[in-house]
Amino acid sequence: MNYDLYWIWLSCGLGAGASCLDLVSHYEWNPYEIYGTTFNELFELNVLTKKRVEKLKSFPIEKAEEILRVSKQNGWKIVTPSSEYYPQNLLNLQDLPLVLFVDGDETVLTNELSISLVGARQASDYGVTVSRALSSAMASVGFTIVSGGALGIDSAAHKGALDENGKTICVLGCGLGTKYLMDNENLRRQIAQNGALVTEFPPFTPASRTTFPLRNRIISGLSLGTVIVEAGERSGSLITARLAGEQGRDVFAVPGDLARSSFLGTNDLIRNGAKAVFSPNDILEEYCYRFYDKLGNIERFPDDEIVKRMQKYSGCGQKNTEKPIEKTVEKSKAVVKKPAPSYLTPNALKVYDFLGAEPMHVDEITSACNLTTDKILSAITELEIYGLVTQLSGRRYKIN
Repeated sequence: MNYDLYWIWLSCGLGAGASCLDLVSHYEWNPYEIYGTTFNELFELNVLTKKRVEKLKSFPIEKAEEILRVSKQNGWKIVTPSSEYYPQNLLNLQDLPLVLFVDGDETVLTNELSISLVGARQASDYGVTVSRALSSAMASVGFTIVSGGALGIDSAAHKGALDENGKTICVLGCGLGTKYLMDNENLRRQIAQNGALVTEFPPFTPASRTTFPLRNRIISGLSLGTVIVEAGERSGSLITARLAGEQGRDVFAVPGDLARSSFLGTNDLIRNGAKAVFSPNDILEEYCYRFYDKLGNIERFPDDEIVKRMQKYSGCGQKNTEKPIEKTVEKSKAVVKKPAPSYLTPNALKVYDFLGAEPMHVDEITSACNLTTDKILSAITELEIYGLVTQLSGRRYKIN
């Protein structure tokens, strides 16, 4: 029997991120049996709350059938715990994704040698260059590079793998077919041709504040270790680092400029036990004996490997060309723009009201709006999702 339909029903009925390992283990990984189980039988197992059981039993199988049909119609693969391509690294997670929708080559999910690189969207030139250099080096010796497809560090990580004709996995915080972050549409096409776009969310599910933290556990879960390349004190990348630690994965961090706030998070990770990465060898040496059959004949990278690769990619990042604060603020206040949409959250509305047609640096926005950096970045992400603002080089933004 093909269990795809019932895995979809179970995944959608429970919801993404649900604690489900005990449930599926009890029924010996047979979703069809769970589908045929009564409300009382499920509740008496004491592995799901009453509310969760009610939600599951009320989810129509017809909706699962439609999701299956749409996926097949678009050529998107469905990978479940019943599939030979389901990643073994995810099977022991209490909140494992029960369905992975895949655009691309699903076989890349089976590579044991997977490493994730994540970090800031508004990344420095240094961070972007390091990310691309490290990922290209690791891809050159057979590692699959995992990241989240965002701007900045994530994009650089995917590009580094592609530079070496290596494999890369982009874990999305939305469903396949969703018009999200169109600036990276071409990159996502390349990833699908040389790896895979992966998500647990059904087709056309929009991105939201809740979907990104949920997808982070898959990024870390797929990987032997997670490298945080550049992250501020309250960066979302630190969630991925925390999840990696909870999942028993290795946590690495790239040391950064002590004077830059965008590296406070990574430097703090190192202070609290994450392994500092100065060279691709710092990652490689953690696995060369554990995976001796695959890495035993791989020589250490030359001592200057990271320097050479960074020189190669120098200039591929963002240039900080912001204008003086006084002039920028003055021009932005003179801009006439459309009224703010009613669906914006208060913080997003505040940022939208302040922004104009002249590019504004994120530090200026933070100061003017009197909000914390994490709230500003969250508001900007919301505005980007709705297509209301555009990111420019140097961590600058303007309204569309």
